Amino acid sequence: MTKTPTRELVTIDGVNVVLQRDQSPMINGGILEMAEMFRMFNIFDEKFQPSNLNLADGKPLRLYDGKTVKVDLSKRSKEDMGFWHRNIDAHEIIFCVKGALDWETEMGERTMHPGDMLFIPRGIAHRSKLSKDSADENVLIELKISEPIAYVAENK
Repeated sequence: MTKTPTRELVTIDGVNVVLQRDQSPMINGGILEMAEMFRMFNIFDEKFQPSNLNLADGKPLRLYDGKTVKVDLSKRSKEDMGFWHRNIDAHEIIFCVKGALDWETEMGERTMHPGDMLFIPRGIAHRSKLSKDSADENVLIELKISEPIAYVAENK
């Protein structure tokens, strides 16, 4: 007896993704339609170039946009952010992927290196500056989160 492939329809945010199933829902035979829902891309690709690469007042590149969460790619290379910035409507979580930047906030200063994550609460003024460890391209992923958020990880 041969197994006949079946299809499973999964709806994600109103978009139907079609999977191939051999028998059980636990065995995935591959994505037949709408595979782009599971996209993977490389943020170092030249096509992902935000306007803030060489300009302190340039904008990061918006990668994802939702009601309560926005995800931006920031690449800073040559200029300090010569002004203070304040997000009134969202908390900001910044992940350093490459390079290093000094971050000044009303709450103090921090230097970010690859792997570091910085939480800036809604309404706190901040700005970035190049540091002694900065690279030709300092790459950050920035999340703007408009809903309340709580730190729940245990301190190690």
